[in-house]
Amino acid sequence: DGRVKTLHPRIHGGILARRTADHLAQLAEHDITAIDLVAVNLYPFRQTVAKPGVTLEEAIENIDIGGPSMVRSAAKNHADVIVVVKPERYGDILKTLQDNGNLDLNFRRQLALEAFGHTAAYDAMISNYLAGITDTPFPDNFVLAGEKVYELRYGENPHQKACFYRDMSSSLGLADARQLNGKELSYNNIIDTQAAWQLVKEFKQPACVIIKHTNPCGTAVADTVGEAYDKAFGADPVSAFGGIIAFNRELDEKTASKVAEPFMEVIIAPSYAPKALEILQAKKNLRLLELPLNYNQDVQVRTVEGGLVVQDSDLEELDVNKLQVVAGPEPSEAVMADLLFAWKVVKHVKSNAIVLAGNQVTLGVGAGQMNRVGSAKIALEQAGDKARGAVMASDAFFPFKDTVELAAQFGVTAIIQPGGSVRDEESIQACQEHNITMIFTGVRHFKH
Repeated sequence: DGRVKTLHPRIHGGILARRTADHLAQLAEHDITAIDLVAVNLYPFRQTVAKPGVTLEEAIENIDIGGPSMVRSAAKNHADVIVVVKPERYGDILKTLQDNGNLDLNFRRQLALEAFGHTAAYDAMISNYLAGITDTPFPDNFVLAGEKVYELRYGENPHQKACFYRDMSSSLGLADARQLNGKELSYNNIIDTQAAWQLVKEFKQPACVIIKHTNPCGTAVADTVGEAYDKAFGADPVSAFGGIIAFNRELDEKTASKVAEPFMEVIIAPSYAPKALEILQAKKNLRLLELPLNYNQDVQVRTVEGGLVVQDSDLEELDVNKLQVVAGPEPSEAVMADLLFAWKVVKHVKSNAIVLAGNQVTLGVGAGQMNRVGSAKIALEQAGDKARGAVMASDAFFPFKDTVELAAQFGVTAIIQPGGSVRDEESIQACQEHNITMIFTGVRHFKH
């Protein structure tokens, strides 16, 4: 049925043969023609498995066997055989052949590099697909397939080199966002935009998130994105300068007029009203990204010296029926709404993390301190008088009662935290003394 076409000695012999006298003699002896150029477009496995409802049989039928074999053979023998896996290379190769009659060894090596990278990525996509359908998130060989989007001007700092790659095993992600305005994203833009996008997707109501250095300086939900933006920007206008803004609804004309006033690096939203786009595109350096909301990052990968650390993403949703009110009065509906809002935000703040909130907006954010009470102090002092009557969220348990005592001094009325400290009872008792509601979630949200 045609399943075996190119896996034949006459083909691979012609590709692998060196142009030496003994190899040429063997080709002649077996009536094999030397092959000087191999150009292959592999079966569309990636496009096939990206289709909704694709079956395993369909996926398997789009696993190319002969194509990668020919590509690898040609790449191995690149000194004598030109190998091409990218159609966009055809023009350069044809022109060089027309001008020079041949390709130099450096050009051939570059094509071989592209070929081996291409087949490696192809196999990685197959491996990752099978790992996904067999519920094997951590296979013995963890492989990544990255496709270059573009080289960045520099990395986190000007002396560092960097590049942006698309995860070829992911159906949709930040690398697929449509850029509607502005310069190319920088390394820091990409990292900060990812942080903003992950947080804004937490909310079902219209929401706005403003990020600086991966931490939210202002987050709010409201009846409209315009109201959410006003609240989020007002939470910390000083830190918001030069930030990243994310919306989870279409950005309208009225809100765009407000957003256009301060200096911002990036705006990301699922869509833009035509007039809103016109207003924002007048700011030539403002980067505008458009991306659907319907995706989540399955795994997180970080590098360490000589290795990778892989974990599934923190997508744990809080079961409100399992919350434990361990101290103070039962929270009102409004207080509970603020507690759940603050809990969603604190999950996206660098540990040790403390968030103060009220009326569905952040009032103070304490991030990245080496002790929890230090983060609490930052959040409370930032909130100032607004802390009175506000709620507090902590990404991990209180090791001591000092954070509760400090919260009481500022007038905090309710606290949500995981619980689990050997000194929980001390914190509970402190809440009882100050009539502060305390809720245990049983879920920790460290973020490093």
